[in-house]
Amino acid sequence: MSEQTMPSLETYASFLDANPDIEVLEAFVIDVNGVPRGKWLPRDRALDVLANGIAMPRSVFALDIWGRDVDAAGLAQGTGDPDGICYPVPGTISRVPWLARPTAQVLLQMHVDKNPFYADPRHVLATVLERFAKEKITPVVATELEFYLVDPVRSALDPVRPPRTRDGRWHAGQTQVLSISELQEFETVFHGIASAAQAQGVPTDTTLRENGPGQYEINLCHVADALAAADHAVLLKRIVKGVARANGLDATFMAKPYGTQAGSGMHVHFSLVDERGENIFADENGPAKALFHSVGGLIRNMGESMAVFAPHQNSYRRMRRSEHAPTYASWGIDNRSAAVRIITSSKASTRIEHRVAGADSNPYLVLAMILAAAHSGMKEKTDPGGAISGDDHAVNHEPLPRTWDQALQSFQSSSFAYATLGPAYRGLYAACKQQELAEFALRVTDVEYDAYIRTV
Repeated sequence: MSEQTMPSLETYASFLDANPDIEVLEAFVIDVNGVPRGKWLPRDRALDVLANGIAMPRSVFALDIWGRDVDAAGLAQGTGDPDGICYPVPGTISRVPWLARPTAQVLLQMHVDKNPFYADPRHVLATVLERFAKEKITPVVATELEFYLVDPVRSALDPVRPPRTRDGRWHAGQTQVLSISELQEFETVFHGIASAAQAQGVPTDTTLRENGPGQYEINLCHVADALAAADHAVLLKRIVKGVARANGLDATFMAKPYGTQAGSGMHVHFSLVDERGENIFADENGPAKALFHSVGGLIRNMGESMAVFAPHQNSYRRMRRSEHAPTYASWGIDNRSAAVRIITSSKASTRIEHRVAGADSNPYLVLAMILAAAHSGMKEKTDPGGAISGDDHAVNHEPLPRTWDQALQSFQSSSFAYATLGPAYRGLYAACKQQELAEFALRVTDVEYDAYIRTV
């Protein structure tokens, strides 16, 4: 699924012929926050758009989380807000099973002057992958996404609550991790998710009940195409939200919807294979130097990458000392307390699990930062330092930024982010996040009113 490959007109014509009931095509890109943005097109225009592309404003990649232009990013005000041409990502045209109206969807990528546009997060990842391609190394990647099913009925005083089960019980206060009966309570939802994933070519693996009330995790299969792995993650998010809505529920990938319950992460598993298909993270004696050097790169650049791994104000509510959300740039062998977990069950499956990013992050940007850090570690033969034992961080591992402002300051001055994303995209990303941070600084919370309005 390379960035440059364009499917033939016959591919799209065959899809439409095989789906004569389709009435509308959803065509969308993924913005800086991982939010799908695009257009609905009538069937009679679909084939032309699929073959020749569709115009969208370049500024679609520089919107804040509320969908407002970020003037400081330089793509809207002062530029005339010009268009780019968006072309389909190969293999992503499919049906949207959860909608009542017969609908198809296609993921797009933007080009300007016939070249991939620098502000498209998909292109950001593709640029990082070129480093591996030059060395004939292929990342094999999979993500694990946690999320909450929530009741769609809420209010200002009750903004989020668990879904009601079939016998009328609430999940609140129950952990029930790995409970089969809890999966069965929402069998219709998970069957719908599995069916939609199959229809859209999203290779799902395990589904499990997680720690929070109404919290679940779906694992995606490993693929030897990091762009495809990121595509799968963003498409799975759409599937989960869409199927939940079709079943009278909401789903959220918010990092910490409940202050006292577990947060939701996006764990990234990856290995590297050479041109013979051999895993370079392992040799006959166990973990190879390439693995430890990769870990060294991940540890060294983790703090400067936190603005991507934890991209929102709410993200930092998840970053508390626990085995589920690492707060130190640490690593360990099969240790879920560490930020980076080395898994060595066999030579072929020896890999790294990066456990820092939240489920609210942009998969393209997360993979770009992780893979670039691993690559730099191998290139510079970076020593990862000592591994942690249990939850003991006394090995002098660096604390990760604990606030959004701190993470953004580190990111904006980061030479690693500069080299990975390029100066233009680092500036664009920082501008979008600074606009969001400024908005939060203006909002007075209900906790402040409760604490201060009558007491001080």
